[in-house]
Amino acid sequence: MSSVVTGGGCLKTEMAAVRCVLQRCDPVLLDPCSDSEQPDCAEAEAARMVLYLTDSRRVQKVLGRQLFVLDSMMSLLEGLKSAQQLMTQPCPPQPEGGARSRWKALKVEYRSGVEETETLLRSLQDKIQHIDNRRHTLTQLITHKMQQSEQLESLQKAQNALQSCDRQLTGLRAESEAALSQLISWQRLRDELQVYVSAVQEVMQINLLSFNQSELCVELRPRPSSEQASNELDPLKLSITWSHDERFSLQVSGGAAGLVEDCVSGRWSELSAALLDVMQCYMGQFQLLSEIQGLRASFAIDWRPAQRLLVYLKTAVLVCHLEVEDGYPSAGRARLLSVRRDGQPLDTCGLKPHKSDPSLTDWLVFLCSSPLV
Repeated sequence: MSSVVTGGGCLKTEMAAVRCVLQRCDPVLLDPCSDSEQPDCAEAEAARMVLYLTDSRRVQKVLGRQLFVLDSMMSLLEGLKSAQQLMTQPCPPQPEGGARSRWKALKVEYRSGVEETETLLRSLQDKIQHIDNRRHTLTQLITHKMQQSEQLESLQKAQNALQSCDRQLTGLRAESEAALSQLISWQRLRDELQVYVSAVQEVMQINLLSFNQSELCVELRPRPSSEQASNELDPLKLSITWSHDERFSLQVSGGAAGLVEDCVSGRWSELSAALLDVMQCYMGQFQLLSEIQGLRASFAIDWRPAQRLLVYLKTAVLVCHLEVEDGYPSAGRARLLSVRRDGQPLDTCGLKPHKSDPSLTDWLVFLCSSPLV
């Protein structure tokens, strides 16, 4: 019985035995297909082999039971002394409940174990699925947390940038307020300068050359009177600069007008007086030069502005020198300095026009018509 079961348990041995039986009975069954149908024949052969092995197993079980019964009967007969004893002896009980009951118990235990194992496997699969679900959920949570962390970091950077922008905006506002205050100061200064310019334009011709945030350049050209020559002189250029401490600097550029270049500075309240002084000086100088230009048309004269000296050439050997004081003609006077004939000075005590305060024109007319020189 054990040899038959062992033979049925070894699949390779049974396959070899089956092939041996088929070889003896019908060798064609071993290779019923051609080479072109080899895959299909292999499947058919495998199916026949499975069917054959199943039937063989069933037959072996039946034979095993029959052999067991036969063995039990032979053992019983060997222990009897007579045939009468066979009829009178009761049927012996099956040892330990019998092999069939043990086999059924083992089968039930096996099935119970299989069911329990399947139940455990299903439970384990459920737990694995639950773990996978939790792992997936945890992965999503971690991903979401990382995204939140990145978003928080981006938000922090944005807040820092916003705070920096706020600080810059505050600084720009302060600068804007300072610039606005300075602009208001400049506008007030511009208005004051416009008032000054309007006042100057009432008595003089003025031309605005340039204007910026800290400097104003103008050109003064006075109106000549009808009595003065119509020749225009070089204009007077003024440059006015100012600072934040309400102070100014007035730069005078006389040029050909004959004024000494000078720079006057002071507070804003003193600007009007400084402009008035410059204009009065220029008006006086303008009248002087206009008079000199008119005299040049009638007399041979040479004006030396550095020495404020007028040289009159009456003849080739007679030269008269006239000195012009500062402020002429309103404040200063013109007087005869010397008369030279052939380089020798002459007496000038009696040489004077009949007017009490003669002008240059009076002096030249007198010298030209006087028989004393």
